Amino acid sequence: MSYCVNCGVELDATASFCPLCHTPVHNPNQPVDTTSPRPYPLERKEVPPVARGQLAILLTTVLLSVAVCCGVLNRFFLPGQRLWSMYVIGAAVMVWIWTVPPMLIHKQGAFRLFLLADIMTVAAYVPLVAIDLDSWEWYWHLALPIILLLGALFLFWCLTLGGRHRSVITSVTLVIGSLGIFAMGVERFTDLFFHGTWAPSWSLIVLAVCVVLIVPLLVIRHVPSLREEVRRRFHM
Repeated sequence: MSYCVNCGVELDATASFCPLCHTPVHNPNQPVDTTSPRPYPLERKEVPPVARGQLAILLTTVLLSVAVCCGVLNRFFLPGQRLWSMYVIGAAVMVWIWTVPPMLIHKQGAFRLFLLADIMTVAAYVPLVAIDLDSWEWYWHLALPIILLLGALFLFWCLTLGGRHRSVITSVTLVIGSLGIFAMGVERFTDLFFHGTWAPSWSLIVLAVCVVLIVPLLVIRHVPSLREEVRRRFHM
């Protein structure tokens, strides 16, 4: 058994140099074994990525199988049960729209169409609950406005945070501020639906916390010395 004269690591019989420090191996009593397989690969290789088309087909097959199996089970084997399978089928369709089209289509600006499709998918899935409960009032006055507000929030993030020159501090400031506004909107829709009037309470606390967080970020953003210190300490 040979050992590296430089670092002392134990060497395999097939090693012509130290794998740790790359020192050449010269042992007259034990020549390098050139016939046995090496204990470790000599070349760095990567696993080839899976083709997006094949992955899309696999995901489509899995979601379709789940939807069909649940539909058949609910329709023929559990006929007396409520139509719970529509929730599973709707969720499968929603997941497919969220994942497969973005996986196959790579065009500049297509994310806006995908975002619009995602919002419409959620807005179409939630009515399944209204159909099951035979009640549409909560959907039109509560669920749909919150879904549209959330979609507008994501669209705002996509449009404002996608720039290459956008700093991390600015991005965090925009996210915190938009979350505060979103909280105000959610409480407004909830109060109007349940009480018929808007009396801000918990959303004001959320908004106040967001303002408290935004103010120092704005100061840091506009003071170069503070900005550089934050970037250096947080590796931004």
